[in-house]
Amino acid sequence: MQYFTDTDMGLDIGQVNRAMESAFMDHGRGLVQMPPKLYITLPEGDFRTMPAYLPSLEIAGVKIVNVHPGNPAKGLLTVMALTVILDIDTGQPTAIINATRLTDMRTGAAGAVAAKYLSAAKEIVLGVVGTGMQAQAQVTAISRELKIRQIKIWGRNPEHIRKFADRFMEFPCLSSSLENTCDCDVLVTTTPSRSPIIRSEWIHEGTHINAIGADAPGKEELDPALLRRAQVFVDDPAQAIHSGEINVPISHGMYREDEIAGTLGEVVIGKKKRSDSGTITIFDSTGLAIQDLAIAKIALRHGKKMDLPFP
Repeated sequence: MQYFTDTDMGLDIGQVNRAMESAFMDHGRGLVQMPPKLYITLPEGDFRTMPAYLPSLEIAGVKIVNVHPGNPAKGLLTVMALTVILDIDTGQPTAIINATRLTDMRTGAAGAVAAKYLSAAKEIVLGVVGTGMQAQAQVTAISRELKIRQIKIWGRNPEHIRKFADRFMEFPCLSSSLENTCDCDVLVTTTPSRSPIIRSEWIHEGTHINAIGADAPGKEELDPALLRRAQVFVDDPAQAIHSGEINVPISHGMYREDEIAGTLGEVVIGKKKRSDSGTITIFDSTGLAIQDLAIAKIALRHGKKMDLPFP
């Protein structure tokens, strides 16, 4: 068995985007095994276990990932992850992967795939709510699929906004109010909010939204009224209902499961699509285990590694 470190080194984000697109395609065709992720609640956060089997890549395994919002104050990352890869013929563990950066990259790539298929415009003003690692991953990945004319940034910390803008100096960046940030073609929300921060009246017709921050029960970033105005596409229905952007509105009777427009996989294979250019579309991203396997397949060819005898 091998332990892989620095697994993001040498990975091309365009290649990662294509790997995510392929994984969603398999999901849309029902060609994967993947139960909903399991959550364990801890005093200051939670961790999740995410098993899957992706036959098209001949890879199986499980990721363990935490989310602890208070970690940055302790000098630690909010999200850290470890993926264990199993031999599909014997079940023997063959690799342990440091999946912390890979988790950011694969989530960003999923947002890029959603934007590619659901954005009404191919040359866009991009609104970004939040300035953390996932916000950066979304911008990097989306820039490979759409032409970004301008980035509007909203965050609570002016210094973080400045560093975010410095990170993307190739694009005109504007620090903006939350309302003005929503005046865009594609909006990305990446906060840990537990109450809506994006008002329905701020979103104009034709906008596409990547709702990334709500990834656990009780989290929500969008006004439930906005969901009723939009076509909502999820990565996986069971996970989205449990812990995605739609979880709170569904639990309060403000949105119904049968109102979900489809899955991103169904969009990628052409089974579902944006109804017209004036429709608001939302991608409710919870993060899928098959995404972790798809990027792990790439990382296994690039990461620094050391041998760990097993058994």
